[in-house]
Amino acid sequence: MGASRGATVGEVLGLIADTLRDAGLAPRSVVELATVDTKAAAPAIAGAAARLGVPVRGYAAGLLAAIGVPHPSGAPLAAVGTASVAEAAALAGGGVLLVPKRKSDPEGRPAAVTCAVAYRGRDGVEPAGAEMMSTTETCR
Repeated sequence: MGASRGATVGEVLGLIADTLRDAGLAPRSVVELATVDTKAAAPAIAGAAARLGVPVRGYAAGLLAAIGVPHPSGAPLAAVGTASVAEAAALAGGGVLLVPKRKSDPEGRPAAVTCAVAYRGRDGVEPAGAEMMSTTETCR
């Protein structure tokens, strides 16, 4: 998850719900919200994690900056020191990127939340069809 100032718990939860629904994933499949460490306690992310009953995992910007991602951006680079928060944090724990970065779509203002989804299988097992996914990076 990435969140800028002005993000709300509702915007985070809405984007998560839309992303999971569009990808055909169950809401109960969320095991954590991962982000850059300086945003881990942000009210929108921490509040959404609490509502989902999952922990927040924060990663150092330097670690996230070292992870290759398909959609880097100058905005988080300027704000927190890494060209990716959502995709890099999703991949930081290992796994396969299932859903690339998506932005929230609030009415009347710019997006304040980004979300990406990675699958972290047990014992290196990937989901069926993972070998068919188009991903440029396998670790984030």
